[in-house]
Amino acid sequence: MVSYQGVLRRISTLNPNAISSAAVASCLILTVLAVKTPWAPLPGAVIAASGLVASGSVWFRERWPTAVAAVGASAYALSGNPGPLLIGLFSGAGARLGSRFAALAITGVAGFVAQQWVDDGRFSVDALVSALAATGAVLVTGGYAATRRELTRSLRERAERVEAEQLLRDEHAKAAERGRIAREMHDVLAHKITLISLHAGGLEVNAGAEPARIEREALLIRVTAQESLEELRKIVGVLRAGHDDRGADLRRLVRSWASAGNTVTLRGDISDLDSLPVATARAAYRLVQEGLTNAHKHASGAPVTVSVAGSPKDGVTITVVNERSRRPGARASGAGAGSGAGSGAGAGLVGLAERFRLIGGTVRGAPDDAGGWRLEGRLPWNASARETHDQDAIGG
Repeated sequence: MVSYQGVLRRISTLNPNAISSAAVASCLILTVLAVKTPWAPLPGAVIAASGLVASGSVWFRERWPTAVAAVGASAYALSGNPGPLLIGLFSGAGARLGSRFAALAITGVAGFVAQQWVDDGRFSVDALVSALAATGAVLVTGGYAATRRELTRSLRERAERVEAEQLLRDEHAKAAERGRIAREMHDVLAHKITLISLHAGGLEVNAGAEPARIEREALLIRVTAQESLEELRKIVGVLRAGHDDRGADLRRLVRSWASAGNTVTLRGDISDLDSLPVATARAAYRLVQEGLTNAHKHASGAPVTVSVAGSPKDGVTITVVNERSRRPGARASGAGAGSGAGSGAGAGLVGLAERFRLIGGTVRGAPDDAGGWRLEGRLPWNASARETHDQDAIGG
């Protein structure tokens, strides 16, 4: 059994012109029946003419519903065909009523009473009550249908708007993810390629060294290159799958630089980054990595001190301090030096500062009192929650 609400729902999805055509056709059929039966005590020509005019007016029910109802009321009195009157009242109730409600109600009652008067030749209280009831029922039904139609349209528009906003958030999230991948790639490649360049430079300078040393340096170059590829795969895997993989072994990072002939000292009460949340540990690792890379570029051979300290209450502070280089011709400053140290100089710090900003941290690089360079980053202890919040903000 089909419910009334189901019928209204199906009608609301039809094309307005199709509905108007069906309404006109229905009224024409009723006019034919009114002429043949007949439904009114008037000549057939009058019944047919009034029915045809009223049926044609139904096409304009959406634009002028009150006028259609008035024409329908006259046709009902003359032909006995109630179709145009009912359709006019129903359509008029679908618009914003206001003062129109009184006009529709008067038109409806007048049409029903007039038909009774023409048919019986008299006026009665029963006819008035019936006219009031019929008019009220049609207006209430039309208002209910219009309300459902407006609600459906509103929900559809809202769903389309939400879908469009979701697509926009998805595009923003993709752009943010691509930016994160680019920063990760830069951090890893800059660090590893600098190490490879350092070892290769040692071989170039000491080309006549004993075979054992050359073999050892070549092995270090090969291992570093393999590690760079593995770390790149790990980064892409983490960003795609969202696994809890820090890839942030600070001691190993310091040892790799020390093995290349640099003097690197690790201090602070946090040397094991596994004790930190994922986002905090990875950001701290990248700052140390960037600081060591830039220290080698701009103050090669200068001792470097790495410090990671903090607490859940105070947050985490990461510093990389390189002393003034003792080598002739080397830059005195470190990470903040000019752009002459290879292509893309400074881009790493820009990406690093953006990474810290997204998780509620700050990065600052400046010369220290001893003539060296100090790179310092500060982070909240649990930066992962802020990172999620900022990613949502980027998407919404």
